[in-house]
Amino acid sequence: MDSHSVCYRFGINLVSLRATQETMAVDDSIEETARTMQANLNYLLPGPAINRRFVSAGVEVNTGRYGPFATTIRDGRTIRDHFSFDRHGFRLLDAPTSIIDFYDKPEVEQKYMTEVAGHVQQAFGADFVVPIGWMQRTSGDIGSKKKAADGEEKPYRHYGGLQPAAGEVHVDTEPSRQLAYAERHYRAARPDGPGFKRFVISSFWRTFSAPPQDCPLAVCDARSVRDDEGTPNVLWVVDRIPETEEEMLAPMDDDAQLAAAIFRHNPDHRWWYFSGMRRDEALLFKFHDSDRSVGWRVPHSAFWDASFEGANVRESIECRSIAFWE
Repeated sequence: MDSHSVCYRFGINLVSLRATQETMAVDDSIEETARTMQANLNYLLPGPAINRRFVSAGVEVNTGRYGPFATTIRDGRTIRDHFSFDRHGFRLLDAPTSIIDFYDKPEVEQKYMTEVAGHVQQAFGADFVVPIGWMQRTSGDIGSKKKAADGEEKPYRHYGGLQPAAGEVHVDTEPSRQLAYAERHYRAARPDGPGFKRFVISSFWRTFSAPPQDCPLAVCDARSVRDDEGTPNVLWVVDRIPETEEEMLAPMDDDAQLAAAIFRHNPDHRWWYFSGMRRDEALLFKFHDSDRSVGWRVPHSAFWDASFEGANVRESIECRSIAFWE
């Protein structure tokens, strides 16, 4: 066995031991003190065998059928320090930013991903972090934010634009495709690097509109999600959304594309959000952790929060990254 294999096995054992010790030490009864509310979350329903997500400037369309399920969502605001990456798969972070105007694309391009990489590296304790793109989303009128949306740019790039809030239960990564994806980004960033023993793909999600927001983000406790859950939803970035179901379901090379995982309703799923998020906070949650002995992925979805009067339009920015341990 070579030294890299020994290091890989040793690293996983250390992580597993840490997670076991943490699980034994934490009293989850505090979770029962959290405020709860009822809201609808959209889960995948029976429908076409082919699941695809077409995205273009300001619009996203799925071939799958989704339906609302009444769901209990818990507000983690008063117990925010209880949550951990190893157990729940997410944490709310204090994350100050130097960005003045998140709709100033050059400012975001120049500064923000570097900021995010620093926050993510510190939060996870990784050796280094590779940012891999950002997107803004809003629950309001996309047409009124021409400054941020690249609706005239062709070909369309699913990067750095403005999209609607993603309103179905999903994880942005499909498990079987992530090792190769991480290897490509690692070699691009560290062509002479020794290799990595672990990686975590995550989303760093910040809302920059005033609290409370009308359509916040809910995240699912990783411990309540079975490893065998999830259906691939293939991502197609297009200049024009197909206009007919026949076009959407036509033969295409789905295996060569990125894909998300979409979920059917499971009453065991345990949902959380953090009310009244401020622009100097960020919700960091896992898309995919190569170490599956800990909480390794977090389904999530936007939802309409009717528990606060006078809520503001949600405006947010998300930045994806890959954290590596060498």
